[in-house]
Amino acid sequence: MPDKFERFSIENRVVVTGLGVVTSLGIGIRQLWDNIIAGKSGIGVVQTFDVSNFPCKIAGEVLNFKASDYMDAKMIKRSDQFVHYAVAGAKLALEDAGIKIGEVDAERCGIIIGSGIGGMETINEQSYIFREKGARYVSPFMVPSLICNMAPGITAIEIGVRGPNFSTVSACTSGTHSIGEAYHMLKLGKADIMLAGGAEAAVNSLSFAGFCAMRAMSTSYNDCPWEASRPFDATRDGFVMANGSGIIVLETLEHALHRGARIYCELAGYSASCDAYHITSPDPEVKGLAKCFTDLLRETGLSAADVDYINAHGTSTEYNDKCETKAMRDAFGDYAKDLLISSTKSMTGHLLGAAGGLEAAICAKAIETGKAPPTINYKNPDPDCDLNYVPNTAVNADINVAISDNLGFGGQNGALLFKKFSKD
Repeated sequence: MPDKFERFSIENRVVVTGLGVVTSLGIGIRQLWDNIIAGKSGIGVVQTFDVSNFPCKIAGEVLNFKASDYMDAKMIKRSDQFVHYAVAGAKLALEDAGIKIGEVDAERCGIIIGSGIGGMETINEQSYIFREKGARYVSPFMVPSLICNMAPGITAIEIGVRGPNFSTVSACTSGTHSIGEAYHMLKLGKADIMLAGGAEAAVNSLSFAGFCAMRAMSTSYNDCPWEASRPFDATRDGFVMANGSGIIVLETLEHALHRGARIYCELAGYSASCDAYHITSPDPEVKGLAKCFTDLLRETGLSAADVDYINAHGTSTEYNDKCETKAMRDAFGDYAKDLLISSTKSMTGHLLGAAGGLEAAICAKAIETGKAPPTINYKNPDPDCDLNYVPNTAVNADINVAISDNLGFGGQNGALLFKKFSKD
């Protein structure tokens, strides 16, 4: 093992060794990936609360999830659903990586799990109790249930690790930022293993009321919810909210090789920027997101022609999709038309702060399997969205370099670059 000075070398390489996902389209990476490649949708009419008075009536709910499969009953009662998804995703990722915490140094294993909203259901429930019954009936666990850092905090308690532990909160970029910051921890030698990604459980009446008031969610496809999320399609009319988590295991290459780990791919770059433009709308000039792409190429020493696949933010909203397309054109120039681009939100819905974690896991599988996921529901080309979005059917491709990017309210941008692993 390296000594304490060598551990702080910026030359540390970082690899992906485990994937854990909780989604409406599948729990566990195998089930999710099979459904993604088959082009299936996890979107349906909301089952967990009454949507009769809402203009949007659909979402990606994880209806077959049992927190008791992953957590102690007492802790379940004391924490919000987004925490349950985080713990489950982390345990599934560790299992996929073949890591048993008792066999690794718990003080060299950390967790960074982002959430854009945190315990919204707790806020919703406890606010009602406060209004109807009074202050004395509010739960003493309200505050620790709703704060975002309980996702990594309780996950650490559940699995027993004591390395770096915090949450990134940057709206829909939270998951990507968490993975990027975990990448930095490993590059700087602060840990040997990091679990990173995002968790969100925002599908509830209060969140729906807020997003419907913004006119941000799809309302035209309530009778056929599987067609509602249609990124880059000319008839898109808003995003579809979803619950779940996406957690990946990152390790220093040295640590992974030492324990004989299966390696999905290498995480080779991370970039972040801010539009400094508007609280909810992307900058029409998209300089911030384009900067993320060009910074990734500069950091990794790759050219635009080296990138094979992008898992786009692709929310199915009017402005995001055309702005994101422009950013790709600006950053990749003539090579943009050769990129394979897909928005898997067309199938999973939008997991908000967990989107980046889920889509990073999908990038890892795309590299491992040589398959580019489709963008389903792409039927009516938009002249402002004129790139190859892998329409409707997955394609086989030699994917050596993949990028996952996300945008968030507040002008947040983040992107990760993964490449096929080679010891050289």
